[in-house]
Amino acid sequence: MILPGKRPAFLILPMAILMLFIISCSENYTPKPRGYFRIALPEKQYVRLDSVYPYSFEYPVYAKITPDEMAPGQKDWINIVYPQFRGKIHISYRKVENNLHILTEDTRTLALKHMSKSSGIMQQAVSDPSNKIYGTIYDIKGVGAASPYQFYLTDSTGNFLRGALYFTTIPNNDSLAPVIDFVKQDISHLISTFRWK
Repeated sequence: MILPGKRPAFLILPMAILMLFIISCSENYTPKPRGYFRIALPEKQYVRLDSVYPYSFEYPVYAKITPDEMAPGQKDWINIVYPQFRGKIHISYRKVENNLHILTEDTRTLALKHMSKSSGIMQQAVSDPSNKIYGTIYDIKGVGAASPYQFYLTDSTGNFLRGALYFTTIPNNDSLAPVIDFVKQDISHLISTFRWK
C-alpha cells in the first residue's frame, strides 16, 4: 500500500533523470568566438624597381610588379601584387601641371570616402627635402574599410604619385590585421627608398 504524499522508489530515479534532462537542455548555449587562420608571413627582403618609370623604390621580393590593367592608357601606373595575401598596392602617377592642389585634394577625398566604415583616419606627413619628397600617409582604422592604408608623394613641382592598399576579399580588417601591419612596413620601406628620376 502506497501512503499519500509518498512516491514509490521505482519512480524516483526516472523522475530525477527526466529533471536532469530538462535542466541540461536549456537554451543558454554560448558559441565560441570566431577564430582566424594563422597567416605565415615571409621574411623581409627588398629589390629596387628601377626601370622606365619616372620614379624608383624598393619593393619586397615576395611581391610582383604588374601594369595596371584597369588603366591601359596610363603607362606609369602599376600594381605591387601580393599573391599570397590576395592584395595589392595600387600606384598611380601624374605630372603636376599647375594642378597640385587638385591632385592632393582628390587623394584626401578618396581617403575620406572610407570615413563611414572607419573608426578614424590617422594622417602622417612625409617630408624629405634632400630628395624632394613630400606627402601624406592615411592610416584608415576600422573593420570594414576597403583600403586601410593610402598615401601620396610629390616633389611639389612636376611629379605626383598616389598609392592605396587593397585586398580582393570582403573587408574584415580584424582578420587581416597581421597582413595589413606587414604590408604597412613594406609601404614605409617603399617611401623611405623612394626617388624621383
